Amino acid sequence: MPTLPQQSSRARAIWLSCLASAFRTALACAIVACTTLYGPAALRRQVAFPAFSYVTVVLMATNATLGDALRGCWHALYATVLGVCPAILSLWAIGPARFTKTTTALAVALSAFVVVLPEHTHLLSKRIALGQVVIVYVLAFINGVNTEAVMHPVHVAASTALGVVACVLALLLPCPCLASSEVKQNSKLFAENASGRLKLFVKAFCAEDNTSAQALISQAKSLAVSGTKHLQSIECKQEGMQWERFPVKILKPNCLNPGERLPGLEIPLRGMEMALSTSSLFPVRIMLDPELKNGIIRLEEHINQTLDQFKNCIPFNLATVPESNVENVMNSLQSLQTIPPTQKDLPPFLFLFCLKLLQNNLSMTRSSSESRKQNGCSFGGNWSNIVMSMINRSRFMPAFRCSLSLGLAVLLGLIYSKENGYWSGLPVAISLASAREATFKVLNVKFQGTVLGTVYGVLGCFVFKRFVKLRFIALLPWFIFTGHLQRSRMYGQAGAVSSVIGAVLILGRQNFGPPSDFAIARIVETFIGLSCSIIVDILLQPARASNLAKVQLSKSLGALHESIGAISLAGSSMEESQEKLKVHVNELRKFIAEAEIEPNFWFLPFHSSCYLKLFGSLSKMGDFLLYGTHAVGFLKQESQKVADSIWDDAVNKVDGDLEHFKKMMCSTIQCLEEVTSIKSLEALEKEIQMNNISYDLELQKLPIPAMLRSSGSYETEIEKMTTSYLRNSSEVLEQINADEGEEEVKSKLVLGLGALAFCVTSLVRETREIEKGIKELMQWENPTCNVNLYEISCKVHAL
Repeated sequence: MPTLPQQSSRARAIWLSCLASAFRTALACAIVACTTLYGPAALRRQVAFPAFSYVTVVLMATNATLGDALRGCWHALYATVLGVCPAILSLWAIGPARFTKTTTALAVALSAFVVVLPEHTHLLSKRIALGQVVIVYVLAFINGVNTEAVMHPVHVAASTALGVVACVLALLLPCPCLASSEVKQNSKLFAENASGRLKLFVKAFCAEDNTSAQALISQAKSLAVSGTKHLQSIECKQEGMQWERFPVKILKPNCLNPGERLPGLEIPLRGMEMALSTSSLFPVRIMLDPELKNGIIRLEEHINQTLDQFKNCIPFNLATVPESNVENVMNSLQSLQTIPPTQKDLPPFLFLFCLKLLQNNLSMTRSSSESRKQNGCSFGGNWSNIVMSMINRSRFMPAFRCSLSLGLAVLLGLIYSKENGYWSGLPVAISLASAREATFKVLNVKFQGTVLGTVYGVLGCFVFKRFVKLRFIALLPWFIFTGHLQRSRMYGQAGAVSSVIGAVLILGRQNFGPPSDFAIARIVETFIGLSCSIIVDILLQPARASNLAKVQLSKSLGALHESIGAISLAGSSMEESQEKLKVHVNELRKFIAEAEIEPNFWFLPFHSSCYLKLFGSLSKMGDFLLYGTHAVGFLKQESQKVADSIWDDAVNKVDGDLEHFKKMMCSTIQCLEEVTSIKSLEALEKEIQMNNISYDLELQKLPIPAMLRSSGSYETEIEKMTTSYLRNSSEVLEQINADEGEEEVKSKLVLGLGALAFCVTSLVRETREIEKGIKELMQWENPTCNVNLYEISCKVHAL
């Protein structure tokens, strides 16, 4: 468990992060306020909509770095091309005096469709462009003949530009807030975290009793949580780093991106944790060899020396550890010459394999020039991609849904109040999401955030009633509060941003009448806009997240079937099928998270605990497949150092055993995939009766998958297959001479074959867990039926 100093340092880091973000956002708002209140008259006339300047600041400056701000400049410019330029042509062609409530809403809806339709347009560009569209058209209708067809959109663009410039200045002063600095800091923290976890893992592996080992594993698991957060922070700042590359390259030309290699360190560490968590025998039997134990300790020390290079941004190909030391460390592991005879002794082999994989990932040099060329500053994609994305059918429905909700919000907002009509459309515009969201929860926290921010703004106006010019000072504590609010599960980013905008628009407003009247009008208009979003989402996106989770579960099982079928020593690359599985499992996680907070209404409650167990098993199987792929690649690499006849014999024997494992798992997974593809047992029975189909013949044709039989026969069959694999592997290894020249190769083959055996047997175990979870899920959905997965699968086959 984390110690008190670690907890206090973590809390202090969170506070400092919130304070820094709040200071930068408050500074940007202060720049906007000073410009619009005290700036030159000519400039103030151009910036006619300071409220939208504040909105732009909040969209760009929240938790941003200088690189994010520079990227935001391009996105804001691109947004202006999408939002303002077509509006100029529309106002010039139609004339502002001819706009009515209906035509205004229609113009907003059509413009929103054009903005949202392209696939490669960044989300920030879409949000700013939609906000500009609402301001331009609704205010043109409100002001009527007094609206200038050209200058009115230009004023909106100028207001956007002020917010962008304020963000850049706020992130430059008093010292630049660089994404590269944050990546370097988080990389250093992750290196320290990885070093600490590695030490705990090695201590647990060398522990003399089970109690000590479990305590050390528990400490390492708590560190893994903070390590994951460091990796997420690094990943979030990678795009911003691309925009800071040129000045950083001038100042530090030899400095590599320290975040490039970190995912390669997390994978072996996670594998070591899984190996230790699975092992039930401490002390580990192979650790009785003092030479091997000493070698593991020395390898851990060597890896920790290499991890120190992260702290100073030292290129990995200039490692300070002498090559002779590395060779001595690796030679000490050559005492591993025999593969274990039983399944219980396999977990240590995955641990040692991941330890070596970690060492290889650290010592391996990698040219970053190609990745830099591929990941250079993105300027919205080329025009051919944008045009092709216009005709992408998958983008039509999200664009239509956004345009309909925005047009309806503007129409109803203008019907309720002509003077404040655009406040109903603006929240919908600036809260556009790039993917499916939990509609009810997100809109609920947006509305609550708006109310909180608006009320705080009214109170701030009351406190600073005599000092109107200084009331934006009240924003600083609110920015700090919303910084913590953003990290909470209750509100998240959507609620925090809405609360910031609610406060900023009250405290930074001009000429909108009494604050309380304006606050009430804005809350009502916001409610109208968010209600329109809910109605449109329900009408055009009626599929419940719980139903989508079940569909995605079936797709994940299909991808798992494909990935397991690709396991082979003689086969081609397995990375493509594993990447497909990873994508499907991540989608399943999103649907589960949405379904957990989805209102049940009159539907069956979502069985979240069962789905979470299934997701956990699928995630573990994805990890085991990943380590198995690394083991196969490792074996193929080392096979070049042995005779072809020995390797051919290994492929024939080991692949033969793997086929038995794969047949057992794939038949079961295919059955489970078919079971989860049906809506309900009642619907299946009705369809069979309607088609007058008999499934008795299918019961005779289809063999019962081994894993769906009684647990006794299943365990016996697994034991036989595992014993056969280990025996055949041992026979192959005996063909390698144990002289000095082949001792190293033999130890590496032992390591790879042992790790592969552990991964395959773990896949079988998790397949069994998935079978249990799906049976529980089907019984939950059909409480009056006696669920038989094999019988259901036969019925699906009959159809």
